[in-house]
Amino acid sequence: MQILSNVWAYIVNNILTQPAYFIGIIVLFGYILLKKTWYEVLAGFIKASVGYFILLVGSGGLVSNFRPILVGLKDKFNLSAMVIDPYFGQNAVTAGVETVFGRTFGQVMMLVLIAFVFNILLVAFKKQTKLRAIFTTGHVQVQQASTAFWLILFCFPALGDTKILLIMGLILGLYWAVGSNMTIAPAQELTDGAGFCIAHQQMFAIRIFSDLAAKMHEKDNAKGKLSSKRLEDIELPGFLSIFNENIVATTILMVIFFGTILLVLGRDYLTQAKFMKSGQSFLFYILQTSMNFAVYLAILQLGVRTFVSELTNSFQGISSRLLPGAVPGVDCAVSYGFGSPNAVTIGFLMGALGQFLAIGALIILKSPVLVVAGFVPVFFDNATIAVFANNKGGLKAALIFPFIAGLCQVFGSAIIAGWVGMAAYGGYLGMWDWAVIWPVFTVIMKYASYAGIVIVAVVLILIPQLEYLKNKETYFLCTENYEEYKEKRKQGIR
Repeated sequence: MQILSNVWAYIVNNILTQPAYFIGIIVLFGYILLKKTWYEVLAGFIKASVGYFILLVGSGGLVSNFRPILVGLKDKFNLSAMVIDPYFGQNAVTAGVETVFGRTFGQVMMLVLIAFVFNILLVAFKKQTKLRAIFTTGHVQVQQASTAFWLILFCFPALGDTKILLIMGLILGLYWAVGSNMTIAPAQELTDGAGFCIAHQQMFAIRIFSDLAAKMHEKDNAKGKLSSKRLEDIELPGFLSIFNENIVATTILMVIFFGTILLVLGRDYLTQAKFMKSGQSFLFYILQTSMNFAVYLAILQLGVRTFVSELTNSFQGISSRLLPGAVPGVDCAVSYGFGSPNAVTIGFLMGALGQFLAIGALIILKSPVLVVAGFVPVFFDNATIAVFANNKGGLKAALIFPFIAGLCQVFGSAIIAGWVGMAAYGGYLGMWDWAVIWPVFTVIMKYASYAGIVIVAVVLILIPQLEYLKNKETYFLCTENYEEYKEKRKQGIR
């Protein structure tokens, strides 16, 4: 048993939690099943892994570039608060789970395995379950397993290790399979049939806001109003035409956003905190910080383009030989390579506005739990929501829904983290599904006990069934023959 445990720990530490290698191995395995030559298999592995590393450089740069603002706002206003961020959430579980529940963090790794097996089994029986998506975003799996481990233990603290892990694995595996499956149609429509879906922290948000954006668009048309155009369809006149260029638009908007906050923090603070070098020009520090945002965003999009085609092509081997009709669920950042790049910037800005207003409200209301914004939710959640909302509802949807999401992330996280005790350990995952959907799951399981497990499981199982019943003619076509799917949808066939 110890040998198996060590083997699994090695796989988790070196493959599952290293998404570049995880994606690379999926590509390698897929190309082997497609009977590609050895050098094509090797090239696919390298391109997929390197592409993901490029994506990580871009996303890591965005996080580090934003750090002076988050740290500065916390220090400047003397806020001692919980940070909403996946890594802070994982650290909170690591620090507190043994003290609060008498369990070890090592069990989280076992939970990842059990939930992943459940996900694969649910897709293997897709004719019955109507589930088609495999959650391949390994580092996100560990982050979510950490938070789910705490939330479900909070509901059932007396259960033994085996029983609690099986319950957790069932609920989390269902969430992975159902949540990523919900993003298939929006992702296919965004990418014109690229063959992947999103497996991240805002899967329910993507589907809910995409549907709301589509309804907003239909409602405007029904009233005879000029529909809100998608950002990529808007051609700005005169001097405003410079905003048609993504790099220019991002830089100018970031100069305004970053510049305002950095001016509030002040040169003295930034120098003292060693974000700025002594004697460095404050003006050019603001310009460089703003331009770096555009640089890292461009790097991220390059990484997406490098590995996505390899993943989707190779996954045909897995879906044809092992799991017919299966679709890979990937990082939300992959969506930034499609639609309007400006939607990413707008989503970030509107989400940040929503989060900062919500944090201000918590301070004014003297909330027992204060929240500090983490970059991962404020950027990756809200930029992703904006990309999908823009595709369905245009500019108006891209402005409104990330702002609403920002409010939800702060208020929802403050309520759930304070209630279950994670706030005392300094962090909570904080992204949309875990600030809105999982708090509802937790309330149901806490107060309905074992019946709550059944209720949550049944609701999750019903979601793909209802989606299938609504779109019987096109449900499986969406992934199996996208061109035919588009044609039938044009004809009004669902």
